[in-house]
Amino acid sequence: MLKTMRKKIIKLTGILFFCFSLTACGQKQNTEKIIQQQSPKTQTMDVSKITNEKVKGAIEALQAGDKSWYAYFTENPVMTDDGNTIDFKSFFANALGKERFLSIDRVENNGLDIYGNFEAGKWGTFRTYFKFHQAPDGKFNRLDIGQAR
Repeated sequence: MLKTMRKKIIKLTGILFFCFSLTACGQKQNTEKIIQQQSPKTQTMDVSKITNEKVKGAIEALQAGDKSWYAYFTENPVMTDDGNTIDFKSFFANALGKERFLSIDRVENNGLDIYGNFEAGKWGTFRTYFKFHQAPDGKFNRLDIGQAR
């Protein structure tokens, strides 16, 4: 009797294993979601709305997390965040490569003012403005950023 019971348990275990294998094989993967999770930084944002070539270059560097971003600015540019003066270099030492525009929605002031959705790391995603101020030498001597209303 014990031998017969063991055979039934082994047979039942085999059937259950087979059924679970079929269930696992029949599951669909959401490959689109997986691709987005694996490569969010490789998606290219359209910068064609930006009409000022220097601003466009700076935004492209920002998007890429490229330190050439700093070359678009004077040595010590003034920077404000929602009207509060902050240190440009220390801000972008933390933000460059981690924060980026997700879209450009509006461009004003001869291409110097950019509005769009911005991914700001731990702060989340929100509508933002970047207002570039150009010095006579062509470099930016001031950058005002903040939450667009």
